[in-house]
Amino acid sequence: MPEGAMVPDGDVVEVRDVDPSVYRRRLRNTLRRRRESLGITQSNAAGEMSWSVSKLIRIETGSVTISVNDLRALLAHYQITDAEEIARLIDMAKRSRQSSWLKAYKDIATEVFLAFLGHEDAAVSSYSFQPILVPGLLQTDEYAVETLKVTRGSKEPKRIDGLVDLRIARQERVFARTDGFKLHYLLDESVVRRAVGGRTVMKRQIGHLIESCQQDNVSIRIIPFEVGLYRSIRVPFVVLEFSAPEDEPILYLEYPEGEFLIRDDGPFEDDDKGTTSPPTTPPTYLQIFAELQELTSEAQTMEILHGALTALDE
Repeated sequence: MPEGAMVPDGDVVEVRDVDPSVYRRRLRNTLRRRRESLGITQSNAAGEMSWSVSKLIRIETGSVTISVNDLRALLAHYQITDAEEIARLIDMAKRSRQSSWLKAYKDIATEVFLAFLGHEDAAVSSYSFQPILVPGLLQTDEYAVETLKVTRGSKEPKRIDGLVDLRIARQERVFARTDGFKLHYLLDESVVRRAVGGRTVMKRQIGHLIESCQQDNVSIRIIPFEVGLYRSIRVPFVVLEFSAPEDEPILYLEYPEGEFLIRDDGPFEDDDKGTTSPPTTPPTYLQIFAELQELTSEAQTMEILHGALTALDE
């Protein structure tokens, strides 16, 4: 069913503009699982379709779309004959070929980050750990500009403006959702103690974090300095979870050498590009998140936030 349609009992659910990459991912997951359930190898499937193996691999990794005619032939080979299921998958294929709202930013942000944002559209829960900076969805405009000047370089003003525009568009999309999307954040205490952009900018940023704590779908916890060193302290990460059975959790990692999107069984977007990614999976980082959350409390988080705010007035 589309993201927003008439359900069987007559109720109307929310209509949302979900990024086409979400449908491409769901379709490729369904096709891959069906092939594996039948015990068909990629080589055999490609041979029966008169395709190159690389074409099937690209379809199954979601790096390319599939035409409706090719999809119909593949579904027949995979013995999918139910009319409703065929119609559902064809609808996915058509939606996967539509233009993305992220297209305007393809020369501004990295391909991996844009892929992550596309899948964020369909997530039901997000678990984000940030040891250095306030996460993008929680940043004020002033704070965002200051961080981008440092991390992206002040010599690229047009690119910085584009990244700020992307951040604002992302925030508007996420916080306009009414489908119960849950945002869980863990921040190291240094994030709120470091006066990014000076006292005035940081005071507004901390005030925004305090306000964000009052939102029903946002949970913010701060890991206090007193904890000392802890697991994954140097690696920012986000894990996205989904409700659709076709969607596996996704792990987004930010390393100094680059960004990675990872699913349970390995690299996500770059399976066919020879990219080497860290040997880990989303469940590992969900466990790390849970362990770190045990080191925090809501009361202590608010105490740290108000303490950081007061310190900026001294």
